[in-house]
Amino acid sequence: MNNLEHINEELDFLESFIKGIANHFGENCETVLLDVSNPEEYGSGLIVAIENGHITGRKVGDTGTNLGLEILRGTESDGDKHNYMTQTKDGKMLRSTTMYIRDSQNVPIGCICINLDITDLVMAENTIRQFTKADEINTEVKEVFVNNVNDVLDMLIQEAQEHVGKPVAHMNKEEKMKGIQYLDKKGAFLIKKAGDTICSYFGISKYTLYNYLEKSRVE
Repeated sequence: MNNLEHINEELDFLESFIKGIANHFGENCETVLLDVSNPEEYGSGLIVAIENGHITGRKVGDTGTNLGLEILRGTESDGDKHNYMTQTKDGKMLRSTTMYIRDSQNVPIGCICINLDITDLVMAENTIRQFTKADEINTEVKEVFVNNVNDVLDMLIQEAQEHVGKPVAHMNKEEKMKGIQYLDKKGAFLIKKAGDTICSYFGISKYTLYNYLEKSRVE
């Protein structure tokens, strides 16, 4: 569909497509269609259609996950991820696939996500191993399901602190730059007004933030 300029051009088909996948796999399969054409407004994407949203607790109008920010920021060039494991906030284990829809310039404009709740299957892994195949699943992907993009930013800030390895109150200039560089690579600054939150967290001015970003992007 790389001749599309916006997912609305094929919205009926795309909504029917995710509904068909959900119906095929049943109520334990969440399918999601996101509009990622306006990252400055939506951050990691806006959910425009969803089936079986009870799996992650999301609905139409909610935001995408942190993975979308890395694609839109350009940190990840391909973006499509298949058959990876992740976990919801309430402990469900999901087997997931994420696929991007691109326009004629190869820019992401939409995203289809499939999240199959395999919690019960994992618990019964010894008898139904052929359904889980844990040794073949990519477990290195970290994805967080949230209801709004500010939750994604909070999660990324916590990751940045873990990346630096100490609380922000004890960070020196170089360590704060390291944390901000991490956030930049993860696409945090695509989130609307993220700069204000990040400045407040690191205890720096907007001028200092832009100075740190300029230096880190040159390296």
